[in-house]
Amino acid sequence: MLRLRLYIAGHTPRSVAALANLRKICDEHAKENCEIEVVDLMLDPARAEDDHIIAVPALVKISPPPAHTIIGDLSDVSRVALILGL
Repeated sequence: MLRLRLYIAGHTPRSVAALANLRKICDEHAKENCEIEVVDLMLDPARAEDDHIIAVPALVKISPPPAHTIIGDLSDVSRVALILGL
């Protein structure tokens, strides 16, 4: 199971794009084996400390190892898929 955590800050265009791009990546490469947790730092700013997030949107690959963090709107779908091991 691919477990991902996407940090966003409200419903900005970059946040919306990052979530849409991530869903596209999961739909195309991981199907039912992808779990996405979305953390809105406008609602829960303390959560950024958990994964040392200093910029958003940020995607954290939780499992399987190795862990990775990707900053940005995830628009380079092939690069993101490669980093996630898909």
